[in-house]
Amino acid sequence: MISDGPSDCTIGALMGNQASDKTYKMLIGGEWVDGANGSYPIINPATETVAGHAPECSVEQSVSAARAAKEAFPKWAATPPDERIRLLQAAAVELERRAPELVPLIISETGATAQVGSRMQVPVAVERFHRYAQGAMKNIDIPLPPSLMNATPLAPGGVIGAIVARQPVGVVACISPYNFPLTNMAGKIAPALAVGCTVVMKPAPQDPLAILELAEILHAVGFPPGVVNVVSSSKPEPAAILTETPEVDMVSFTGSTTVGQQIFAAGSQTMKRLLLELGGKGAALVFEDADVATAIGSIASVWAFHSGQICTAPTRALIHRSKYDEVVENLAGAAKSLKVGAPTDLDTMVGPVISGIQRDRIESYIAKGAAEGGAVLVDGRKPSHMDQGYYVAPTLIADCKMGMTAVQEEIFRPVVVTLPFDTEEEAIAMANGTDFGLYDYVFSGDTARAYCVARQLHSGNVGINTAQRNHETAFDGFTLSGVGCDGGDFGMHAYTKMQSIVWPG
Repeated sequence: MISDGPSDCTIGALMGNQASDKTYKMLIGGEWVDGANGSYPIINPATETVAGHAPECSVEQSVSAARAAKEAFPKWAATPPDERIRLLQAAAVELERRAPELVPLIISETGATAQVGSRMQVPVAVERFHRYAQGAMKNIDIPLPPSLMNATPLAPGGVIGAIVARQPVGVVACISPYNFPLTNMAGKIAPALAVGCTVVMKPAPQDPLAILELAEILHAVGFPPGVVNVVSSSKPEPAAILTETPEVDMVSFTGSTTVGQQIFAAGSQTMKRLLLELGGKGAALVFEDADVATAIGSIASVWAFHSGQICTAPTRALIHRSKYDEVVENLAGAAKSLKVGAPTDLDTMVGPVISGIQRDRIESYIAKGAAEGGAVLVDGRKPSHMDQGYYVAPTLIADCKMGMTAVQEEIFRPVVVTLPFDTEEEAIAMANGTDFGLYDYVFSGDTARAYCVARQLHSGNVGINTAQRNHETAFDGFTLSGVGCDGGDFGMHAYTKMQSIVWPG
């Protein structure tokens, strides 16, 4: 279960020194190795100080990790489910035991607030290991009814039985994003390991330390050599080679659409299986009969939930004209009321973004929004009370038009744009009017109407009167928001290939 907040021991750790002087190594084929190219610093986005150092691997080391996973695959795929279950459960237990030391580390390298870091990072990762340990018990093969077949030149006729067996796809390169590194990586490797795949973990360059700690946990609880490998690098080449080498059978990536397109092209040369969870530009449709408080609370989560660094966020508020002024006024009030501050302060609601480069990018989007005719009602650029760290406060750009850059492109930050609409048809067309289709929201007092609207949205996920998730659903993206889906049992299916086996009845 997700805890209600930081525990006392975690709070104590948060208040201490978060810099790590630990020497991290990479795990390749069951051996701990230094980065061939030394190490590189991990910068705390709240303080701009060094939070620790990560190994700087070479391209050759990435390939070695893939080869180790390839060598380990046959034996791991043949490992009885009971043993896979035991190891996944052991990983969950050990991960939970180490939460008090992992939460401060995650906060220091990601900039997540104490609330987000303690509730949505380690606990959710623990839940995912437990979930897929249970999933490993399940037979996911698909039995088929017998089929009456006539004789052909190939074979005599008869009643032909069949089953579709789900086989592990092989070696999976798991490339995770910087916003929820531990949670996201657990969501990739737990189902992959459960069905019999081996993995190479490649965390985002900005915050790999918790993933290196995860590798230590998996090694310590007894995963065999080569089943789990990890490499880290600040440079793109070691990750890129994992998308190209024939040693890797599948790439599971969460991140930007631009990088996803590059992976799609690179993987085509060896016909890799792909699971790409990419960008989003979530629309929140607020109809005239919507509960305004519910809509405001959900849209304001863009600002309060990890500083808007989440692809499912409702960053486009499409509001019926009869409610437009009321909703915009309340959104502006909500934006101004959220405390922007140090992640270690327990009442902080908005922490820093991941880097100075990203902060500058956000500010350029805000400037462009104003230049293209938007009204910047709440301007989050350069919060005056924060003299260090990569901070952008909640920002609200009202009276936007569909063609504006801030409306069309994913900003992935604490920025909300608002647009009015007059009719249901117009609202649907506006919601479908970007290149993205990951997660949209419909707010209406008439749930039957909201359901009908949801079915017309070109989006892999739609929330009706809620921003809450159901982790058993298929998490898919339409258009430029991705390829393939995970979540629940679908997460296990994603790491398998189907093999049809037939026999005479």
